[in-house]
Amino acid sequence: MGPTDEITLHVIARIYNDFPTKFALPRQSGLIKKLSSRVIFEPEFRQQEAIRGLEQFSHIWLLWGFSMNEPRPWTPTVRPPRLGGNIRMGVFATRSPYRPNPIGLSCVRLEVLEPTVENGTVLHVSGADLMNGTPIYDIKPYLPYTDSHPDACGGFAETHKDDKLVVDFPNELLQKIPAEKADVLLQALAGDPRPAYQHDPERTYAFEYAGFHVCFKVKENVLTVCEASAMPKDKK
Repeated sequence: MGPTDEITLHVIARIYNDFPTKFALPRQSGLIKKLSSRVIFEPEFRQQEAIRGLEQFSHIWLLWGFSMNEPRPWTPTVRPPRLGGNIRMGVFATRSPYRPNPIGLSCVRLEVLEPTVENGTVLHVSGADLMNGTPIYDIKPYLPYTDSHPDACGGFAETHKDDKLVVDFPNELLQKIPAEKADVLLQALAGDPRPAYQHDPERTYAFEYAGFHVCFKVKENVLTVCEASAMPKDKK
């Protein structure tokens, strides 16, 4: 085994937002631009010198870990959710979380760098597709002159990129959600959080968001919210 066959990754930061579980997260970064998150560096990496000049960039790359994956051997093919979960594609032709190395890559907008006493400089970002507490292994600036390719082909992923559900969110339930949180929730629901292979109109799905327990059903292309209740404080 050569000296570079294995490396040790250090968690340099973690991200914090309103999605405590994977369910209902946007499937890709940038899909919900108003989804705000905070990136807080681990104590060892809170040196101000390490981010000198970062404020000059509008976007950054986050290299992170699929920390909630259940241990399983990697397979050369996977079933992409957007293809209905029944068609196999090569793992390296997808963004499946189950890979030889469980590493994710996301481009997010860098909104502001906030100096704090408790956590050092906190990065406020928008458009992330990471759940609350996800470990981050590296941060790099996004360079539009080399990272952007307007003529790029999106392959089979282009087929369902614009698929949306109609969201029926009863007003008496929607009013329970703080106004500044409602738009992100509506976009997450419209993106169809269900596993792609589940289409039972009688099935009730549930997830947590911003301290609320949200339940819904889907019939054809209409998603109906049937519960939105504040969770007990000890569960938030």
